[in-house]
Amino acid sequence: MKRQSDFHGCWALVTGASSGIGLEFCRALAADGWNLIMVSNQPEELSNVSNALHGEYGVKVLSINQNLAAVDAVEGLLSTLKKNDITPKLLINNAGIFDFKAVENISSSRIDAYVDLHIRTVTHLTREIGALMSKKEGGYILNMSSMSCWMPMPGIAMYSASKAYIRAFSRAYRVEMKHHGVSVTVACPGGIATNLFGLPLKLQQLGVRLGALTTPQKFVRNALKRTFKGRAQYINGVINRLSIVFVASLPEWARLKLKTKLLDRFN
Repeated sequence: MKRQSDFHGCWALVTGASSGIGLEFCRALAADGWNLIMVSNQPEELSNVSNALHGEYGVKVLSINQNLAAVDAVEGLLSTLKKNDITPKLLINNAGIFDFKAVENISSSRIDAYVDLHIRTVTHLTREIGALMSKKEGGYILNMSSMSCWMPMPGIAMYSASKAYIRAFSRAYRVEMKHHGVSVTVACPGGIATNLFGLPLKLQQLGVRLGALTTPQKFVRNALKRTFKGRAQYINGVINRLSIVFVASLPEWARLKLKTKLLDRFN
């Protein structure tokens, strides 16, 4: 395994980089001397955090305001990389969306966004950057799935299904790229204290104190460590690993009860 210091001055491309786990990845990488390509569809936040990271750590930061669900998103990113003569040593596909809604209550455009962002863009960006890495002494790809990829639960059908695709695709693509010097890792986080799932800050803090949630900083530190070790998969926490078996094996009557007691009331 290479040490973090071995990558000083290399470029890392992080999607969903302006907040949450994506921003924590950028902060951790910048602290270790990585140059950053930060991609987000939040222009004001992106500008603020990219300037802050450049000022604090002195690394180069290329910020790209891009809606990754757009049809031409990957083409635009590749064009920018080519224009700046950059081949990333690390790609982190982190951008994602989440709803707790029945499929019938999700708009068609939102469903398309799940497919475009979690499936189409992740697939093409992984493929294209992986091809560039294989021509430049290899690299590392970290794709963000979710613990929910094993949990076909009511209310998260689009999220869990599209995240299951990311896991399956990453595990297969990893084997295909093994002899090309490109290591592919998929992370399946569960219980991270971020705003993605709409939890109030006080509940996030309580969850961390009780051990039910992990801080983004701790998750990022461990995910990067496993990525650079060339591991295939990372799931944070013993409780999360055990709960996968429990929740995935719930009978349909139990899932139906969850729907009526929780999803129907929430919606």
